[in-house]
Amino acid sequence: MEVTCPEGAILADKRDELMDNLTTSLLSAEGAPDTEFFRNITWIYVNELPAKGILANGRPLNEPTVKVEVTTPKGALSDRRRKLLVNDLTANVRQATGIEDAMRIWILCREIDEGSWGAGGNVVEFEALRAAAKQERESAGTASIESVAPASATA
Repeated sequence: MEVTCPEGAILADKRDELMDNLTTSLLSAEGAPDTEFFRNITWIYVNELPAKGILANGRPLNEPTVKVEVTTPKGALSDRRRKLLVNDLTANVRQATGIEDAMRIWILCREIDEGSWGAGGNVVEFEALRAAAKQERESAGTASIESVAPASATA
């Protein structure tokens, strides 16, 4: 994920909690197990811009805005899960920033085509991630129908 906002928009005492909640929301929406492995590969880049670095109508905004860009493998989120994710992320950002007008929070969901995501010098394959999720669930003793059924059947 990538969070872009003006400096100070995220309340200092809420920052760690927000990042934890964003991670939890994404893992939940993807149906991924909430384990150390999956938390460690759910990265968040925070881009805090100078107060006058975000413009509307060519002028600096008086009120903070926040943009959260979520990147997932194609097929990881159904339409229903994506709607839940957008709702959860918006609520988390509102709570951490005090922004009342939810229209000042934009969530952009981007999917990466199979074969177009690489890490560690290798192409990341969605089915390999799904298999890792199944193994993590089984190791934790939390196997569910989602761990054995295709995403389209549970989403």
